[in-house]
Amino acid sequence: MTPASYIEFVDNYGRYVILDAEGFLIDPLDWGCSFTEQRAQRANIVLDDKHWLLIDIIRDKYLRLGALPSMRIVCRAAGLDKRALKQQFGSCLNLWKIAGLPDPGEEAKAYMS
Repeated sequence: MTPASYIEFVDNYGRYVILDAEGFLIDPLDWGCSFTEQRAQRANIVLDDKHWLLIDIIRDKYLRLGALPSMRIVCRAAGLDKRALKQQFGSCLNLWKIAGLPDPGEEAKAYMS
């Protein structure tokens, strides 16, 4: 049983993952492609190769660094500018949630909105 401040999310394979009250994945290692596909669908985003490239880059950088990577570096690695990222995901914060990463903290969330 999870605390009231947590949400259970069932992916397409019937696996339960735990989100915090704001919708961030608690453990980024619980992530799977199915999780991202469902989150994108709920946000009315149709994932294409550029979306997946951004998701892969941001997950890799976060998991290697253990911290929020610079969005400028993420965009440069994907060959996009920040406006293009926002067009694809609505915001950097939405990309972060769809990519299945944990709460980056209040200061980072203000920067990502």
